[in-house]
Parts: sequence; structure tokens; C-alpha cells
Amino acid sequence: MIQDVTFSCPVCDSPSTEGVKYAGSKLKLLPHILRLARKVSARTVWDAFSGTTRVSQAFAQEGYQVISSDISIWSEVFGQCYLLNTKKASSYQKLIDHLNAVPGVDGWFTQNYGGTANEGSSIQGDGLKKPWQIHNTRKLDGIREEIDRLSLSPVERAVALTSLILALDEVDNTLGHFVSYLQQWSARSFREIHLKVPRLFPNTQQNQVRRENVFDLTNSISADLAYFDPPYGSNNEKMPASRVRYASYYHLWTTICLNDKPKLFGKAKRRADTSDIVAGSLFEEYRKDENSGRFIAVEAIERLIRETQAKWILLSYSSGGRATAEELRDVLSRNGKILETLSINYKKNVMAEMKWTHEWIRETDDPNQEFLFLIEKT
Repeated sequence: MIQDVTFSCPVCDSPSTEGVKYAGSKLKLLPHILRLARKVSARTVWDAFSGTTRVSQAFAQEGYQVISSDISIWSEVFGQCYLLNTKKASSYQKLIDHLNAVPGVDGWFTQNYGGTANEGSSIQGDGLKKPWQIHNTRKLDGIREEIDRLSLSPVERAVALTSLILALDEVDNTLGHFVSYLQQWSARSFREIHLKVPRLFPNTQQNQVRRENVFDLTNSISADLAYFDPPYGSNNEKMPASRVRYASYYHLWTTICLNDKPKLFGKAKRRADTSDIVAGSLFEEYRKDENSGRFIAVEAIERLIRETQAKWILLSYSSGGRATAEELRDVLSRNGKILETLSINYKKNVMAEMKWTHEWIRETDDPNQEFLFLIEKT
């Protein structure tokens, strides 16, 4: 069954959520994700690729018990902040005020990621573009060291780090990721960083936050509904063998959470552990398996659906992903019953009917299609 609705649908409202600029953000999809979830009698939800946790936040505010998981440390921090908090947001105001008052210092972040405004150019003496101006990296250095110095509970620490990341996201010199930076300083980069208490809500359920590979969790997590939004391997046949992996897009959030002063490489000064050789996911793999002849990304999706211990699965997938419509239909049909499908056109901002007999629309036409599949496992 294919549903045709628009983004302005008045019955598709969703709770307010919070997050940084993120290539995988599902902010516009939230009303539709929640509407599909309400069609089944789920009480527990596993958000298995939680990212900035917007989907997890929405499910938690809807009253579901949420299990939020991801392999990134910054996603774990966001999850601890929003999903494990049981206090009023105002309870953290004193902590945030204290951090805002910390004086700036010239530290590791300033040395590597801070630049001075020089005729508008973000290229500094070392010939490299920078993600922040130096007045903000100095504050980052001071605040980050203070967070480690304070005796904070895990949730307090997560709130502090989340507040810092959200504030830095408001004054950056990027297009929303950290694999390259703008040539000219963005207007927002001139502003002074100012921390705010995150948009918290007291959780009433015993939510969980896990930082593990999804395949290490499929047999141990038993939820009524699983929401999957895996990273997508590009369907561009000209994609070179070496490329920037999804994990590296947000390497700086990882470093801010860990404060580990890692070994860096490249013009963007990425973490060495986010290099193309080290970092990567089966779901963003663009090669075919030598034995089966199938795309590795497609096989990973089928394995995920097959192994998941949930009665219902809600899968999000992009027309820019490696799997074609026919391949995805076969994968889903072999492992369950497709209850409903939604097709969202981001460019046209309307829902559109999906025809299984067609390939995904390719980059030369319109790659801005996102699909939601509600599946009942068999």
C-alpha cells in the first residue's frame, strides 16, 4: 500500500527535537516515521543508526521505551543527554552558566582548527582552511578542559558536551561536515560561541543507549519495532575505489567528545582512525561480492532484516543508495510482509507514488527521493 500525503499534513506533527547539521538528518521525515509507527502496537523501539538521535528523541517523547544505538561516540553522548535525563532542563542551567564563564585558552583545538579573520579568507599561515575562528576555538579549549576537570555524572557530562557541540555548530565555517571547510569565513563564524541548556525533557521510560556495531546487537535486542536508517553506499558507478567514509564527516565531534588529541592527516586535519582504509560500513560499500555477484550493501541490508529480533521493521532508504528498487523489494519480500511504503521527494517537498518496476531515480535526474517501508517480519 502506497500512501500519498504532503509534508504539510496537519495530522503528521511530531515533537520538537534537537541536533547539529547532519547529512543523515531525518527531521523532515519525523512526522511520517511516527505516523507509520502508530499503525502497529509497538511499545519498545530500537533506533539502530541513531546519529544525532532526533528519531530517538521523538519516539521517547511519544512515550515509547527507546533503545538508541550507533557506533559513534558523539551519538552516544547525544543519547545519554536526551534519553537518559530524568530532570527538568533548568536543573542544568548553573552548569552551563559556569562553562560559559570559563576563559579561553590557546590549546590543542586552537592550534589545529582555529583561524583568524584575514581579509575574509579562512586560509591561515599554514595554508589550510579552518572550521572555526580562533576566538571560538580558544573558548572550546577552555571549556573542554573544564568539563574534564569537573566531577560530573554521566548525564551531566553528556549535557555539557552536547551543549558545547550545539554551540560550535552555530558558529562553524562549514557546509555541515568536517571533510572540507569554506574558503571565505561564513557570517556565523564571526559570532561568539554561547552554550545553552539543550532542549531536554524528563524521560519516564527506562531507555537505553548503546555504542556498538549493529550486527553485534541484532540477536540481543528484542524490541517491538526496529527503525533502520543505514548509511547509503552511493549508486554512482564512477565512484573511485578510495573515498571519504561517512564516519569522517563528523570526526571533530568525535575528538571533542574524547578530547584525546589524536593523530591527524590531510588538509581538513581528519582523525587518522577515520581514514578511508580504516573507517567504513558494509552499508556504504559500493562493490559487489565476488561470490554472489550482489552488492555488499544490499546483502548487509538483508542480513540486518533477517537477524533482527523485532516484529515490525521501519526501514528508511534513499534513491541515492546502492540498492535498486527491485533488489530492495526482493530483500523485504523474502523476510517479511510490506505493510506500507512512503516515497518522499525532498526537492518537490511532496509525497509521490513509488513504482517497483522502476530503478531508483539516478543523480542525473532527481536523487532527492527518500523511502520508508513498514515491514512485518515473517
